[in-house]
Amino acid sequence: MLTVHHLRLSQSERIVWLCEEMGIDYEVKLYNRREDNRLAPDEYKALHPMGIAPVITDGEFVLGESGAIIDWIVAQYGDRGLIPDKNHPDFADHLFYYHWANATFMTNGMMALVANFMGAKELPPFVADRVQKGWAIVEKRLGEADYFGGSQLTTADIMMGFQLTTSRAMSGMNIEGMPNLQAYLNRIGEREAYQRAMAKAEPGMPPKLD
Repeated sequence: MLTVHHLRLSQSERIVWLCEEMGIDYEVKLYNRREDNRLAPDEYKALHPMGIAPVITDGEFVLGESGAIIDWIVAQYGDRGLIPDKNHPDFADHLFYYHWANATFMTNGMMALVANFMGAKELPPFVADRVQKGWAIVEKRLGEADYFGGSQLTTADIMMGFQLTTSRAMSGMNIEGMPNLQAYLNRIGEREAYQRAMAKAEPGMPPKLD
Protein backbone atom coordinates (compact mmCIF):
# COMPACT_ATOMS: atom_id res chain seq x y z
CA MET A 1 0.00 0.00 0.00
CA LEU A 2 1.27 3.44 -0.93
CA THR A 3 1.50 5.54 2.24
CA VAL A 4 1.99 9.28 2.33
CA HIS A 5 3.69 10.24 5.58
CA HIS A 6 2.39 13.76 6.13
CA LEU A 7 4.07 16.05 8.63
CA ARG A 8 1.43 18.57 9.64
CA LEU A 9 1.95 22.07 8.19
CA SER A 10 4.51 20.94 5.65
CA GLN A 11 4.93 20.52 1.92
CA SER A 12 4.01 16.84 2.12
CA GLU A 13 0.42 18.08 1.70
CA ARG A 14 1.33 18.26 -2.00
CA ILE A 15 1.53 14.49 -2.21
CA VAL A 16 -1.85 14.02 -0.56
CA TRP A 17 -3.34 16.45 -3.08
CA LEU A 18 -1.65 14.63 -5.96
CA CYS A 19 -3.07 11.28 -4.88
CA GLU A 20 -6.56 12.75 -4.57
CA GLU A 21 -6.38 14.35 -8.03
CA MET A 22 -5.21 11.05 -9.49
CA GLY A 23 -7.82 9.00 -7.65
CA ILE A 24 -5.36 6.28 -6.68
CA ASP A 25 -5.49 3.92 -3.72
CA TYR A 26 -3.31 5.22 -0.88
CA GLU A 27 -3.34 6.04 2.79
CA VAL A 28 -2.21 9.04 4.83
CA LYS A 29 -0.33 8.80 8.10
CA LEU A 30 -0.29 12.08 10.05
CA TYR A 31 2.57 13.28 12.24
CA ASN A 32 2.33 16.27 14.55
CA ARG A 33 5.23 18.64 14.97
CA ARG A 34 7.13 18.71 18.25
CA GLU A 35 5.85 21.29 20.70
CA ASP A 36 9.31 22.44 21.82
CA ASN A 37 10.80 23.38 18.44
CA ARG A 38 7.99 22.81 15.88
CA LEU A 39 10.21 20.38 13.93
CA ALA A 40 9.43 16.83 12.85
CA PRO A 41 9.21 14.20 15.59
CA ASP A 42 11.88 11.52 15.84
CA GLU A 43 9.48 8.95 14.36
CA TYR A 44 9.24 11.02 11.18
CA LYS A 45 12.96 11.75 10.99
CA ALA A 46 13.64 8.02 11.12
CA LEU A 47 11.74 7.43 7.87
CA HIS A 48 14.41 8.86 5.55
CA PRO A 49 18.03 10.06 5.92
CA MET A 50 16.95 13.65 5.15
CA GLY A 51 14.69 13.63 8.19
CA ILE A 52 12.24 16.07 6.59
CA ALA A 53 8.93 16.00 4.71
CA PRO A 54 7.71 14.68 2.37
CA VAL A 55 8.25 10.92 2.53
CA ILE A 56 6.30 8.05 1.00
CA THR A 57 6.58 4.32 1.57
CA ASP A 58 5.26 1.42 -0.47
CA GLY A 59 6.12 -1.80 1.27
CA GLU A 60 9.88 -1.64 1.82
CA PHE A 61 10.31 1.15 -0.72
CA VAL A 62 11.01 4.62 0.74
CA LEU A 63 11.33 7.90 -1.15
CA GLY A 64 11.73 11.54 -0.15
CA GLU A 65 11.74 14.91 -1.97
CA SER A 66 8.57 16.40 -3.46
CA GLY A 67 9.55 16.36 -7.12
CA ALA A 68 11.02 12.86 -6.96
CA ILE A 69 7.89 11.55 -5.25
CA ILE A 70 5.57 13.16 -7.79
CA ASP A 71 7.63 11.80 -10.67
CA TRP A 72 7.65 8.32 -9.13
CA ILE A 73 3.89 8.24 -8.49
CA VAL A 74 3.17 9.47 -12.02
CA ALA A 75 5.53 6.82 -13.43
CA GLN A 76 3.83 4.09 -11.43
CA TYR A 77 0.19 5.10 -11.90
CA GLY A 78 0.13 7.22 -15.07
CA ASP A 79 -0.16 11.00 -15.26
CA ARG A 80 -4.00 10.98 -15.27
CA GLY A 81 -3.99 14.15 -17.38
CA LEU A 82 -1.74 16.07 -14.99
CA ILE A 83 1.20 16.43 -17.41
CA PRO A 84 0.81 17.98 -20.88
CA ASP A 85 2.15 15.97 -23.81
CA LYS A 86 5.61 17.00 -24.95
CA ASN A 87 4.07 18.44 -28.12
CA HIS A 88 1.40 20.39 -26.25
CA PRO A 89 1.87 24.21 -26.28
CA ASP A 90 1.67 24.23 -22.45
CA PHE A 91 4.46 21.69 -21.96
CA ALA A 92 7.35 24.16 -21.56
CA ASP A 93 5.44 26.37 -19.09
CA HIS A 94 4.43 23.30 -17.13
CA LEU A 95 8.06 22.20 -16.90
CA PHE A 96 9.26 25.65 -15.83
CA TYR A 97 6.82 26.10 -12.95
CA TYR A 98 7.09 22.49 -11.87
CA HIS A 99 10.82 22.96 -11.25
CA TRP A 100 10.76 26.67 -10.34
CA ALA A 101 8.40 25.96 -7.43
CA ASN A 102 11.10 24.44 -5.19
CA ALA A 103 14.30 25.38 -6.98
CA THR A 104 13.67 29.13 -6.81
CA PHE A 105 10.30 30.26 -5.45
CA MET A 106 10.34 28.27 -2.23
CA THR A 107 14.07 28.84 -1.84
CA ASN A 108 13.41 32.59 -1.82
CA GLY A 109 10.95 32.11 1.00
CA MET A 110 13.37 29.94 2.95
CA MET A 111 16.12 32.59 2.66
CA ALA A 112 13.69 35.17 4.04
CA LEU A 113 12.69 32.79 6.85
CA VAL A 114 16.33 32.22 7.83
CA ALA A 115 17.05 35.97 7.77
CA ASN A 116 14.12 36.60 10.09
CA PHE A 117 15.17 33.71 12.35
CA MET A 118 18.66 35.22 12.61
CA GLY A 119 17.13 38.46 13.86
CA ALA A 120 17.48 40.60 10.74
CA LYS A 121 15.47 43.81 11.09
CA GLU A 122 14.97 43.79 7.33
CA LEU A 123 15.77 41.36 4.57
CA PRO A 124 19.14 41.64 2.81
CA PRO A 125 18.57 43.53 -0.47
CA PHE A 126 19.26 40.57 -2.73
CA VAL A 127 16.83 38.39 -0.75
CA ALA A 128 14.12 41.06 -0.74
CA ASP A 129 14.58 41.50 -4.49
CA ARG A 130 14.29 37.77 -5.18
CA VAL A 131 11.19 37.46 -3.01
CA GLN A 132 9.51 40.43 -4.67
CA LYS A 133 10.34 39.17 -8.17
CA GLY A 134 9.03 35.72 -7.31
CA TRP A 135 5.62 36.95 -6.23
CA ALA A 136 5.49 39.29 -9.24
CA ILE A 137 6.08 36.29 -11.52
CA VAL A 138 3.24 34.43 -9.78
CA GLU A 139 0.77 37.28 -10.29
CA LYS A 140 1.83 37.84 -13.91
CA ARG A 141 1.58 34.15 -14.80
CA LEU A 142 -1.90 33.83 -13.34
CA GLY A 143 -3.01 36.77 -15.45
CA GLU A 144 -1.87 34.87 -18.54
CA ALA A 145 -3.29 31.41 -17.81
CA ASP A 146 -5.79 29.78 -15.47
CA TYR A 147 -3.10 27.49 -14.06
CA PHE A 148 0.68 27.53 -13.74
CA GLY A 149 0.87 24.63 -16.15
CA GLY A 150 -1.37 26.39 -18.67
CA SER A 151 -5.01 25.78 -19.54
CA GLN A 152 -5.54 22.95 -17.05
CA LEU A 153 -4.23 21.89 -13.67
CA THR A 154 -0.91 20.04 -13.81
CA THR A 155 1.68 18.79 -11.35
CA ALA A 156 3.20 22.28 -11.58
CA ASP A 157 0.19 23.58 -9.65
CA ILE A 158 0.56 20.83 -7.09
CA MET A 159 4.20 21.83 -6.58
CA MET A 160 3.33 25.53 -6.29
CA GLY A 161 0.34 25.13 -3.99
CA PHE A 162 2.00 24.81 -0.58
CA GLN A 163 3.94 28.07 -0.82
CA LEU A 164 0.79 29.92 -1.88
CA THR A 165 -1.43 28.56 0.88
CA THR A 166 -0.21 26.80 4.02
CA SER A 167 3.23 28.42 4.01
CA ARG A 168 1.61 31.82 3.59
CA ALA A 169 -0.74 31.06 6.49
CA MET A 170 2.30 30.53 8.70
CA SER A 171 4.03 33.72 7.53
CA GLY A 172 0.91 35.91 7.62
CA MET A 173 1.54 37.28 4.12
CA ASN A 174 -1.32 39.34 2.66
CA ILE A 175 -2.30 39.02 -1.02
CA GLU A 176 -4.90 41.80 -1.23
CA GLY A 177 -3.03 43.43 -4.12
CA MET A 178 -2.84 40.23 -6.15
CA PRO A 179 -6.23 39.68 -7.84
CA ASN A 180 -4.94 37.04 -10.25
CA LEU A 181 -3.60 34.93 -7.39
CA GLN A 182 -6.82 35.42 -5.44
CA ALA A 183 -8.90 34.20 -8.41
CA TYR A 184 -6.56 31.23 -8.87
CA LEU A 185 -6.86 30.19 -5.22
CA ASN A 186 -10.63 30.36 -5.52
CA ARG A 187 -10.42 27.94 -8.46
CA ILE A 188 -8.17 25.61 -6.50
CA GLY A 189 -10.44 25.76 -3.45
CA GLU A 190 -13.42 24.67 -5.56
CA ARG A 191 -11.72 21.44 -6.61
CA GLU A 192 -13.18 18.45 -4.79
CA ALA A 193 -9.83 16.66 -4.83
CA TYR A 194 -8.16 19.62 -3.11
CA GLN A 195 -10.93 19.79 -0.53
CA ARG A 196 -10.57 16.09 0.24
CA ALA A 197 -6.77 16.36 0.40
CA MET A 198 -6.74 19.25 2.86
CA ALA A 199 -9.41 17.62 5.04
CA LYS A 200 -7.10 14.61 5.33
CA ALA A 201 -3.81 16.49 5.60
CA GLU A 202 -4.90 19.30 7.94
CA PRO A 203 -8.11 18.23 9.68
CA GLY A 204 -9.77 21.12 11.46
CA MET A 205 -7.68 23.76 9.64
CA PRO A 206 -9.39 25.66 6.79
CA PRO A 207 -7.06 26.05 3.76
CA LYS A 208 -5.48 29.51 3.40
CA LEU A 209 -7.13 30.60 0.16
CA ASP A 210 -7.47 34.37 0.68
